[in-house]
Amino acid sequence: MNISTADVVKLRKATGAGMMDCKNALTEAEGNFDRAIEIIREKGKLVASKRADRESSEGVVLAKVSEDKSFGAVVSLNCETDFVAKNENFIALTEKILNLAITNKCNSIDDLKSLIMDGRTIGEQVLEQTGIIGEKIELPYYACIEAANVVPYIHPGNKLATLVGFGKTIEYQAGRDVAMQIAAMNPVAVDSNDVAPEVVEQELKIAKEKFRLEGKPEAMLDKISQGALIKFYKDSTLLNQDFVKDNKMTIRQYLTGIDKEVKVTGFIRFTLNV
Repeated sequence: MNISTADVVKLRKATGAGMMDCKNALTEAEGNFDRAIEIIREKGKLVASKRADRESSEGVVLAKVSEDKSFGAVVSLNCETDFVAKNENFIALTEKILNLAITNKCNSIDDLKSLIMDGRTIGEQVLEQTGIIGEKIELPYYACIEAANVVPYIHPGNKLATLVGFGKTIEYQAGRDVAMQIAAMNPVAVDSNDVAPEVVEQELKIAKEKFRLEGKPEAMLDKISQGALIKFYKDSTLLNQDFVKDNKMTIRQYLTGIDKEVKVTGFIRFTLNV
């Protein structure tokens, strides 16, 4: 049967699939538009199953906050190649998913995947993108934070993003500086008291073994390992780290100089590690 160009373009707009895929789907569906959409979706699921064992280590990581700056989220949409990750449509899809997450204040990745976007769940649409794009597409990471003031940072290249929450409103540049600090220095916690007990235990264990191998007396290992733990806190907790823009002060000192009452309530950092 004769398939018009207008029908092909209409199906392409509805699905995002390529022109030939749309034409073939319409031909198979004998011109039935709804059936053609189903054919394209079914193809996406088939392609997704065939590429399930592929590694989707490339992608886009974005962060954004709500208009009132009290809620922020980080999302990662993954693909197989950097070529796809840099595609404007792929970045736009990631932004669209993130915007919906912010609007609905999603608390988990399962909540996000179940949101309806253009008539279907986000989870279904991500699966369909595998058939449309031809690469394994996944939505593996989502996290959010709520605070009196949340500030985002996206590192150039869209592979790393952070969010930091404050107990009160802070100057934007100061908040951004802290968000960039988190991106650059990858702290494990806000302050020494916030470090997980298992992390502290592991650091002490590593320090003791190191000093033991250096020949330090067994009776001194506990004491000198505590010194190593203090250094760990300085290097690995946000408020105790040297400020990357001015290593003569710590982040705690930097924030105190801006507002003595401001507190960091939490942060999120995610990177594709590519």
